[in-house]
Amino acid sequence: MTEEKKQLTENQDSFIMHPTVDFCFKELMENAKVRQGLIAAILKKDPEEIQKTKLMPTILRKEYPEDKYGILDVRVLLKNGEQMDLEMQVVSFEFWFQRSFYYLSKMVTDQMKTGDTYDRIKPCIHVGILDFNFFENDTRCYHAGMFCDKETGEVLTDLLQIHILELKKLPPESQNETGIIQWMRFMSGKNRKDFAKMAEQNEYIKEAYECLEKMSADERKRREYEERQKILWDHNSFMKSAKIIGMREGREEGREEGHVEERLNIMKNVMNNLGKSADEAMDIIGVKEAEREELKKMLLRE
Repeated sequence: MTEEKKQLTENQDSFIMHPTVDFCFKELMENAKVRQGLIAAILKKDPEEIQKTKLMPTILRKEYPEDKYGILDVRVLLKNGEQMDLEMQVVSFEFWFQRSFYYLSKMVTDQMKTGDTYDRIKPCIHVGILDFNFFENDTRCYHAGMFCDKETGEVLTDLLQIHILELKKLPPESQNETGIIQWMRFMSGKNRKDFAKMAEQNEYIKEAYECLEKMSADERKRREYEERQKILWDHNSFMKSAKIIGMREGREEGREEGHVEERLNIMKNVMNNLGKSADEAMDIIGVKEAEREELKKMLLRE
């Protein structure tokens, strides 16, 4: 075997998917034991208490024709009727909070059908796993929130809950880490050595590592993973381009027509490469409200 072929074989053998790529994350959540371990860590319960979880359709119902569709990453039904949406978000998104609460609210209303009474509504939980810093002035890597009294901190209702995990803020590794920090450490892993070490911590993370190994050895899934990874890289390039355009806009007044054309091109790239709707693409690249109708008209004319 030549040195070049040997190196290629070693690279193939050492390849392992990263959970921060949403394709990989969704595949991991197909495994009931992995879901059980992660959800238990988020809810601070013993995994044995999470007796049964069921994957649900990820497209939320539209009540009226003009409503936006809500498409979730991973939607899970717990045995007690609670629902959880788990989202892996690797690129910074200016309106992430607004979108998350829109989807969370839709999960609540999605439970109601004509003739139902309000006691049918069960708690809905959104879990945002972010591979970027969302709270810039806060060093904590984990936040949990629900409706509370502003003065006393007393919980008013648990019907809407949100958990935010910022992977970039993980503190230096320490001994005897437990719960959600272990899982955040796992999701931040970058190589087999990292994952193998973490697999020793508990049986649920071990199961997740074994799933990673199987997926990484599957040629079809590997191609899907690499295609999704390429789309994410392209998206980062589009966002960088959008920022440059924004800076250029501030320096070069009087070129509004050219600016709109550039916005339209970036918007089409996001729609084609990321499979987003026109509204979602405009959210991602930060199009101002005043420009949106004109861009939609231009899109229809093409």
